[in-house]
This record gives sequence, C-alpha cells and structure tokens, in this order.
Amino acid sequence: MVQKYQSPVRIYKYPFELVMAAYEKRFPTCPQIPVFLGSEVLRESRSADGAVHVVERSCRLRVEAPRLLRKIAGVEYVVFLQTNVLNWKERTLRIEAHNETFASRVVVKENCSYTVHPENEEWTCFEQSASLDIRSFFGFESALEKIAMKQYTTNVKRGKEVIEHYLNELISQGTAHIPRWTPAQVREEDAGFQAGLGDPSSSEVDRPCGAQSPTSEMDGPDGDKLDADYIERCLGHLTPVQESCLIQLRHWLQETHKGKIPKDQHILRFLRARDFHLDKAREMLCQSLSWRKQHQVDLLLQTWHPPALLEEFYAGGWHYQDIDGRPLYVLRLGHMDTKGLMKAVGEEALLQHILSVNEEGQKRCEGNTRQFGRPISSWTCLVDLEGLNMRHLWRPGVKALLRIIEVVEDNYPETLGRLLIVRAPRVFPVLWTLISPFINENTRQKFLIYSGSNYQGPGGLVDYLQKEVIPDFLGGECMCNVPEGGLVPKSLYLTEEEQEHADQLHQWRETYQSASVLRGAPHEVTVEILEGESVITWDFDILRGDVVFSLYHRPREPGTRAGGQLTDKGQAPGTDYSRVEAPLICREGESIQGSHVTRWPGIYLLQWQMHSPPGNVVEDVLTALHSPGPRCKLLYYYEVLASEDFRGSMSSLESCTSGFSQLSAATSSSSSGQSHSSSLVSR
Repeated sequence: MVQKYQSPVRIYKYPFELVMAAYEKRFPTCPQIPVFLGSEVLRESRSADGAVHVVERSCRLRVEAPRLLRKIAGVEYVVFLQTNVLNWKERTLRIEAHNETFASRVVVKENCSYTVHPENEEWTCFEQSASLDIRSFFGFESALEKIAMKQYTTNVKRGKEVIEHYLNELISQGTAHIPRWTPAQVREEDAGFQAGLGDPSSSEVDRPCGAQSPTSEMDGPDGDKLDADYIERCLGHLTPVQESCLIQLRHWLQETHKGKIPKDQHILRFLRARDFHLDKAREMLCQSLSWRKQHQVDLLLQTWHPPALLEEFYAGGWHYQDIDGRPLYVLRLGHMDTKGLMKAVGEEALLQHILSVNEEGQKRCEGNTRQFGRPISSWTCLVDLEGLNMRHLWRPGVKALLRIIEVVEDNYPETLGRLLIVRAPRVFPVLWTLISPFINENTRQKFLIYSGSNYQGPGGLVDYLQKEVIPDFLGGECMCNVPEGGLVPKSLYLTEEEQEHADQLHQWRETYQSASVLRGAPHEVTVEILEGESVITWDFDILRGDVVFSLYHRPREPGTRAGGQLTDKGQAPGTDYSRVEAPLICREGESIQGSHVTRWPGIYLLQWQMHSPPGNVVEDVLTALHSPGPRCKLLYYYEVLASEDFRGSMSSLESCTSGFSQLSAATSSSSSGQSHSSSLVSR
C-alpha cells in the first residue's frame, strides 16, 4: 500500500530572498538535522541572466532503524537524489527528490515548493508532499513502513525549525534584507538557453531521467490549501501525519463531493473518531454526508421548531460553558418523563429535537472558539439523574434511546468533550448495562459518574465548572433556566390513530407480549438463571382489571426441565418455590417497570394473578374456565441481563474517573448478600 503525506501551507514571515539564503545554509551539512549526514553537488547550471539556478545533489541520510534491520539491509545510510529549480524572477523554488538506495524495492518521492505568499509579498509559503511505496524488503515491509513514516514526519517538524534557526542567525549577523533579483543584459547566443530555463515546470535541463516535474503535485488554487497557522489557531495542535490526513481528506472531498464541503472542524472529528485512519474516516464521513442530505440536516436549525409540549417537559438546555470554555448542556434526565414525551410527541420528534441540540452545539463551539481565541471543538454535558427510576427502563423508551445514540455516534463523532453524571441512583447500573455496549469506547472514556453527593467538593463539579455557573439545584449559586420536566399529562398523549400513523403502535406491539389473567388461573413465565448476579428486568402495562405481580425462585434440580407452573400439583409457595419479590398490586391503566438482581441460580417465575378484594373466596381453575371471559389483560416484556454482562458493566463504571465506585460496590454487595430489586408503578 502506498503511504502518502501532504503538509499544510507553512508560512515564514520573511521575504523569499532571505528564506532562500537560510535554505542554502543547510548544505552541504546541517548539524540541526542529525540524520542528514551530508550532501554533494552532482550538477549545476544557470541561465544566462542568472534568473534560473538548477542544482542536483546527492544527499546521505542515516538509517534510524533497529540494528537487526540495518544488518539485514547491509547499509548504515541511504542516498537520495535531489533536484532544485530556483527561479529568482518568479520567486519560486521547486524541489523534487527520490531515493537511489533500494530503488528496486522501495520507492520514495518527495516534492516541495517555496513561493511568495499570495496576499503578502514579504512572506514566503512552503508546501511539501511525499509518497512511500514499499514493494519488498526481506519480509520487513510493515516494520520498515512504520519506521520510515515516523522518521519522515519527525524530520518534517524539524525542517521548519531549522529554517527559522538560520533566519535568526542571518539577522543576528546583520543580514536582514536581501535585494530582489534584477535581470542582467542577456547575450544573444544565450537567449535560447534562457528560454529553455525560463519555465522550470517544462525544463528538462539536468533533470534525472523519468523524474516527474517538481510542480506536478503542487498545483491548485490557494483557496484549496490549509495554512499551518490556521490549523494551530482554529483546529488545535496536530502531528504532521494528522495534518496530512486532514488535507488529503479535504482535497478528496473537493474533487469528488457534490454539494457543500463540510467545515474543517467537522472533517477533523471524523478523522479522530477513526484514529486518523484515512480510508475508515472517509467511509464514515461519506455515509454521514449522505444521511445529512437525505434528511436535510443542514437546514435543521432554520426549519425545526419544537412543539410547545417539548419546550415545557423536555428538561434540557444550554447553560454557559465549562472551565475549559466548552459549551455546557444541562440535562435533568431524572426529572424527564421519557415515556410520556414519546407518547405525546412521538419518537421522530424527540430525535429531531436531539439532532437540533447537536447542530446548535457545533455552532456554539465555533462561537466559543472566536470568543476565547483557542480551538474548541466539543461541548460538555451535565446530566442530573435525581429521580431516575424504573419508569425510565420502559422498553420502547430504551430502544428509542439506543437508536438516538446510534445516530449521534455515526454523525456527530468526537463532539462530546466530557459527560458529567451526578446523583446516580442504585437503578443506574441496570440502565448502564443496557446502553453501554452501544456507546463508542472513546466516548465512554469521557464519562465521569457520581452517586449521592460525591459531586460536591474537591474532585467533583468544581474541577470542571466554575463555581459561578454550577446550577442552583446542584448546590451552586447560578440560576439555571432549564425546564424542570415532570410527568406529561395523559390528556396530551397522541391518539391511537396518530400513533398508528407514526408507526409507533406497531413497533411497541412487536416489543410486548399480550396475556390474559383468569380468576384462579394466573399467567406465569419461567426464566432459567445459570449464574447468580444476573438481572431480570420486566416492563408491563395493565390494560384491564387489577392484578398482583410476584416473583418466585426454586433451585434447579438435576435432570428437570425449566418449565412448570407454581399452580402445578405438588408445588406451593414456601416449599418448592420461595417468593423473592413482595407482591405488588397493579391497578388498571398502570405501567410497571422493575428489575431483580438474582442471588442464586435456578428457576425464577414471574407471576401475574387476578387481584381479589379481601373477604372474597378465590374460585378454582375449573370455575375460571367456565367464566364468560378474561377478567384482566396485560402487555408485558421481560429481559435477562447475563451475569457476565452485568458484572462487566459494573466494572466499566468502576473504571470511570468518578466517585461511582461506592455505588458500584454497594450494588454488587447487595446482589451477593441479598437479592436487590426495585419496581416502579406509574399511571
């Protein structure tokens, strides 16, 4: 595979003639570049008027590689041939170089140019591009490629410093100005020679056979190029390889993409998300650009107007910035009725709203970059989980959350600089187990999670937010205007017809199973648990009647199957099955979400039976079968989070830079010492 490098435009704030004098001081040797062992002029020629000066050199570079590799290669240095075409009249220097050593095994080509700055003729621009093609090298192709690229990028960084060193040396010696070239009188017999050299791009004088024109890779309008100072000022510090990836991807978009070219900050986020692997970043970015075009995301901030209900009950909003100047978004998730919002505005409206938040976040990053005079490409999110409970584990809501996470991860990578989660309750590990596999590992590393009041004091919010902006509901002094959320009234829910039109009802019915409960004939589901510390979660809606929900356990006997109802002959509470969840009376119209961290392996049984008021005699099964019809009806969903997954998610929480380890340890100990469970009833 051919490795390519393209530098940004580096600017020397000195005239071209002075920069050329500094450049010539690099030869024949340059102590500031230790790998450069020396050079020798092979051929040299000038035009009659002295405007064009062509020099061909042989340069020796020391091989910085493991001793074994140098021994196998049989060389201590490599030779490069360099051709320089200096045009004093046009004020340009074109340089091309290629390797002579191992030319049949390795092909290295480099093109450089020094030109006058297009907007300031007293400044000089420098650009550089190179390619490396290792065809064969004694089985060490991969190792050589890594060594060569590392050494090359190190020398690139050093090159600008060396030129500046010699510029300072010249100035300190009293040479602060060198007059521009003026034409001398040309003899008639030399006119043809001068004409041949007058256009360096077409000159073949003393050029090695087969070598490409030094300008072949340097063409292109100035608007297509990136300034190194601009990168440092607006994008942040990048290594030479990272700069090259950005420039190559940007250039590829300019040549192939139809439509608006993304901003450099946006392109850079995709490169970072793929660890600057150019092909992977290109593929991810192309898919995102297609998605943006399909859904007209570029117009979202102008076209999206959130419904009044969202503005009232969606408990999130922007709130100043963090200590590093990142825009700060506050989300009071524990106070937000996600189920109510989905039933009132629909999943698509929630997704559109969250996308608008991300679009606004990028816009605010650009504004903060201008305001603070340094690159700011991501924002901070502060999530308050006070009030988070099992209602937030409503399965359609969790599925919608996972879909939103997927869309955001694919199209807004590396936009989250830090996620501060405070007041995490004991139910949080269950939610974390459900969603963490869908969150990119790089993103998870940015999570800081605090339980209880651990966010207060040193190591808490004060390390990331100025005291003046910590919200009042977290003990700060700043009034936060983020909506408080709250339960969405059922009167605001979409009708069944509207939900059907949005395809929501169909999706929800696919998630749940329906069941009827007869008097004396409960509905039961058996679950086999192979390891302790697994988590059983449930979510059900009571459509008709009142029921009592219970959870039982019995050990798994060798040779027995997992089935069998509690109402079977010979099985009774307290003997074959033991109750591990207190009975929960559930009324018609209620929605119940809950979980249970198992203590023992074995058979667990979820049971829904009809609720009988005190004093009524419970009819037997036969009587129930002759009854006119089902007394109660429900929709239910259950899921088992495997012990390995649950323990793994707990470990990932403990590894977060946070005070969450106390909560994690408490949850682990409660699940090993006694069964830990919780349920929530909502209406």
